Amino acid sequence: MSVTPPPERPIAEVYDAAYAGVPNWDVGRPQAAFVHLEEAGLVADPVLDVGCGTGELSVFLARRGHRVLGIDLSPLAVRQAREKARWRRVPAEFLVWDALYLSTLADAGLSFRTVVDSAMFHVLGDAERDRFVDELETVVEPGGLYCTLGDARRDSRAVYGLTPAELRRRFGSEWEMVFAVETRFDRRWGATPAYFVGMRRR
Repeated sequence: MSVTPPPERPIAEVYDAAYAGVPNWDVGRPQAAFVHLEEAGLVADPVLDVGCGTGELSVFLARRGHRVLGIDLSPLAVRQAREKARWRRVPAEFLVWDALYLSTLADAGLSFRTVVDSAMFHVLGDAERDRFVDELETVVEPGGLYCTLGDARRDSRAVYGLTPAELRRRFGSEWEMVFAVETRFDRRWGATPAYFVGMRRR
């Protein structure tokens, strides 16, 4: 794909440092919520995996027959994801890309019926969340589904984490909430309370 990559944010180096080891959130398998989503027949192609990390979710979906593009702002994570897909012989594709610049992918002619987000939205800052929603609208087809799994917000004064009420507010009338489930986010050491939320573009 011939597109000019977005400018690199300094936080990419932070994630590269995390992926130089094995970060706590990388459990070596997709989170159960996304497995259930696929088994329920709710994943439609093509699929975009935002903040794909080392690619476990992308590889799982590709192995189930889906056309998947995984993006992450960490070059090291994307390199590991490509290697994983190659060794497992699945056709998932990966790109070093910032999810806050999805409109550039749209300008290149890409659109998606499903966007999966395993723990990306919940780490974004306040202004970044609004920008991400705006960018998401440029690549999600009408009727398309955005599904995010993230830690449940524990402190109402904090930005970190998420709540269904926040997603309903930020996404606005252009989107419909189709599910919001209390669940867990598994980590290498333990698990945390989480929400799994699905938003469908009208």
